[in-house]
Amino acid sequence: QVQIVESGGGLVQPGGSLRLSCAASGFTLSYYAIGWFRQAPGKERERIACISSSKGSTYYKESVKGRFTVSRDNAKNMGWLQMTSLSTEDTAVYYCAAARAICDYEFEYWGQGTQVTVSS
Repeated sequence: QVQIVESGGGLVQPGGSLRLSCAASGFTLSYYAIGWFRQAPGKERERIACISSSKGSTYYKESVKGRFTVSRDNAKNMGWLQMTSLSTEDTAVYYCAAARAICDYEFEYWGQGTQVTVSS
């Protein structure tokens, strides 16, 4: 059974950090690019970061560049999104998804999401 599970979300103060994890099962994550998306209340889902299957390329949305870092460990079938200097604008449900090899392809598998709330 194909499954993606995100974890690591929670409540954090502005300026704080969180590390989200993405655990895949039922398929070989190393063959897939890992994308991170988020959806804030009343807004459309947006892709904020992605790392290709070979780690050869990464993508960051402009608003998170320099603050967020995407990484992966293919041997562990896992990916991570390190988030720093968080602001209230980063409050959203964060999703991990997998696409064949590179970030330009359709994301086939999705997690259920993890809530990140940035508030004082």
